[in-house]
Amino acid sequence: MTSEATRTPGGFDELPHLISLMTGDEKHSPAATSTLDALWVLYDRVLKVGPATVDAPDRDRFLLSKGHGPMAYYAVLAAKGFFPAELLPSFGAYDSPLGHHPDRLLVPGAEIGSGSLGHGLPLAVGTALGLRAQGLHAPAVWVLIGDAEFDEGSNHEAVAFAGAYGLERLHALVIDNSSATHGWNGGIAARFAGEGWSTATVDGRDHEELYRAYTAPHPGRPHVVVARTEPKFG
Repeated sequence: MTSEATRTPGGFDELPHLISLMTGDEKHSPAATSTLDALWVLYDRVLKVGPATVDAPDRDRFLLSKGHGPMAYYAVLAAKGFFPAELLPSFGAYDSPLGHHPDRLLVPGAEIGSGSLGHGLPLAVGTALGLRAQGLHAPAVWVLIGDAEFDEGSNHEAVAFAGAYGLERLHALVIDNSSATHGWNGGIAARFAGEGWSTATVDGRDHEELYRAYTAPHPGRPHVVVARTEPKFG
């Protein structure tokens, strides 16, 4: 279980303003807003990482896989002081570090360069294995993926592998806004549970539900939290 970080009182209220600073094409606003609550609770109350520890070996790792989630991600990182909020209006500009998909070499706190769907969970599996091989058993690995990413076979392979290897420090957060081509209500959690994962399905807007699900014990197994939000397409 990850340690609870210091909260920032009222910080969540700043996020709509921070998102409003990002303008231009390819904003993917519905996808960003469906991700916002889940990301905030994770960074505000769970993840053991901050601006001063982005390179610390014992930091928790967060990997953004959801291709349409960067606006929420950048807003949360700015609110937490990873980079100045003054950078947000440059979102998507040619000379901006804040691209339509995060670049780990340009964005403080970003662990991977993401955008291609189906890559984040396999990379998180590799990260958890690498930390285990180095004897680093304290850091947690979190990956945020969208429900539509389960159209990619690479995710199903990663789910099966992680369950079989008992990657206890691996956590997946799935934003379920009913945008997947295939699937059914409850099908995401069932897919993980069938491979030996610990699972929780919660209201993706309820901060207390999210926190309880994030911190639920899951000895010997990886853990997934499915955060249900309003449908992306109404």
